[in-house]
Amino acid sequence: MPPLVEPAAELTRDEVARYSRHLIIPDLGVDGQKRLKNAKVLVIGAGGLGSPTLLYLAAAGVGTIGIVEFDVVDESNLQRQIIHGQSDIGRSKAQSARESILEINPLVTVRLHEQRLEADNAVQLFEQYDLILDGTDNFATRYLVNDAAVLAHKPYVWGSIYRFEGQVSVFWEDAPDGVGLNYRDLYPEPPPPGLVPSCAEGGVLGILCASIASIMGTEAIKLITGIGETLLGRLMMYDALAMTYRTITIRKDPETPKITELMDYESFCGVVSDAAAAVAQESAVTPLELRQLLDSGKNLALIDVREPVEWEINHIAGAELIPKSAIESGEGLSRLPHDRTPVLYCKTGVRSAEMLAVVKKAGFADAMHLQGGIVAWAKQIDPDMVLY
Repeated sequence: MPPLVEPAAELTRDEVARYSRHLIIPDLGVDGQKRLKNAKVLVIGAGGLGSPTLLYLAAAGVGTIGIVEFDVVDESNLQRQIIHGQSDIGRSKAQSARESILEINPLVTVRLHEQRLEADNAVQLFEQYDLILDGTDNFATRYLVNDAAVLAHKPYVWGSIYRFEGQVSVFWEDAPDGVGLNYRDLYPEPPPPGLVPSCAEGGVLGILCASIASIMGTEAIKLITGIGETLLGRLMMYDALAMTYRTITIRKDPETPKITELMDYESFCGVVSDAAAAVAQESAVTPLELRQLLDSGKNLALIDVREPVEWEINHIAGAELIPKSAIESGEGLSRLPHDRTPVLYCKTGVRSAEMLAVVKKAGFADAMHLQGGIVAWAKQIDPDMVLY
């Protein structure tokens, strides 16, 4: 690939001293470092993948780094989001990230975009940068990043993590020599709602973030400077437990529709299926309503549909664990009581809404589910409950 960025005019004395280990690499050298200095890179999110990527891009001398982040630091983030510290809990992730970046390298410029990435701002934002890095953890944002990058004519590096596994690739619809492709050539459609749990539901090994993020950062440097062979047209898959890396070839799918505009990505990806959304709307109970029903002596059966490891962390007193997988297989349905009204709950309400549709279809017409899950219960009813 030709270099993505033109070189800056010169390196200062301080920059030569700081980047000396780069300058003596023949393939990178002074020219490559000047290109890094002149580069403008936008990182979507200062979370698990964004944190180490941001730190290493700053250390490498990328001249301008943009951060799209609207969230605040939570204690559960610190297991993997190494750009933040204990004193940052409750603070803006974007501002915390900027301070850490400038502590590592005060020679870079950090731009903060403390807003949610939306269809009405993504293309205009991407046009301000040379390269996009996407480490977000939901499909709606992934498809938005992809489509906006296509419309802005920008390449982007994509990474994904879950439990002990990670994936990385490079997508660039307008790549030279007709080798361009985009995320939809790999994943034309999002998975069915509820099929792929998020990291918040399924967990992630913290150090896995560093492994995948370092590859994302490496791909960014290669694209900017024009060295090496990028992952464009290849998907790299990493298994931390087996300690294996393997790559598969991705080719342009002639059936992939041409991207001409952005869409409603929440609707496209769907948080829950249509069936689950329909039953959940009419059979949801808020934490306060559930507390009142329990206090009134209503004959209820609290059913926790999370996994056993989640149950061990916290659960609502008096509940019974019947995991989602057991309900889906049919075995869990036989354990549901017929003399009490089942009230299903999970962590945030997504899995319980999906299982509510299954339970109702099996004949439990009066079944309900807890809106917002155990997270909402803890915040509104039991503030001393441990959250994860």
